[in-house]
Amino acid sequence: MLGRLKRLSPRAGATMTVVALLAGPGISCGSSGGGRPSSTSAATTSASSLAPIQGNYSPSIDPANFVATVNNRYWPLKPGTAFHYRGVRGTTPQTDDELVTRQTKRILGVRCTVVRDTVSEHGRPIERTFDWYAQDRQGNVWYMGELALELENGRFVKASDSWEAGVDGAKPGIIMPGTPQPGDSYRQEYYSPGQALDQPHVLAYSETVRVAYGTFKLSLVTSEYSPLEPQTEKKYYVAGLGEIEERVVKGHHEQFQLVNVTH
Repeated sequence: MLGRLKRLSPRAGATMTVVALLAGPGISCGSSGGGRPSSTSAATTSASSLAPIQGNYSPSIDPANFVATVNNRYWPLKPGTAFHYRGVRGTTPQTDDELVTRQTKRILGVRCTVVRDTVSEHGRPIERTFDWYAQDRQGNVWYMGELALELENGRFVKASDSWEAGVDGAKPGIIMPGTPQPGDSYRQEYYSPGQALDQPHVLAYSETVRVAYGTFKLSLVTSEYSPLEPQTEKKYYVAGLGEIEERVVKGHHEQFQLVNVTH
């Protein structure tokens, strides 16, 4: 959901400068490679056509069209890698630690990678989420659901915004396109009982972005909105690394940035 970091990806090191060429060498995205698609393939494999935000939503999931690893260059998930973020929600400092586990979960016949996400305040966990992702052969990373846990009377209990594709009408969406194009808009998740309706929009490829973890050139910028929440988030991704920063630009005060990567 909006307000909770969704993903990052691997690269250890301290302050650095990364020059990411949009059509140049990079981490492979399934069979699509790292370049721009032809106009024909773009029309049939774009996130906007596979997970449209308009009309009746019925995404087609064929297990035979999915691959075993998630290596989208803007959303790579290498098991054993942990991404550490620091930020603030409202006026409260928080940390967000994401671990790409070695666990998998089968959803709609597709083997999904499990990512454990823990939000903490003052060193104590307050939220824990298990997110499920899978990549198709075109390099699109699908968001297949989440088990969200929140702290209640000292114990973690299942939150109402938990969902799993194929259960109670929930449907998967795309968390990151295989080849993001400015102007793309698509569903990230769909759980119609008013729980999960996030919609990303690819804005542009920006100039230099500086965060605690380093300085990066040519980042991918997206905007996320949900009709269920009166806020808009802007997120920044770097090829070969993943998400480096997110901040709420409309709504309450919230901002997180990458501070470390461990293995």
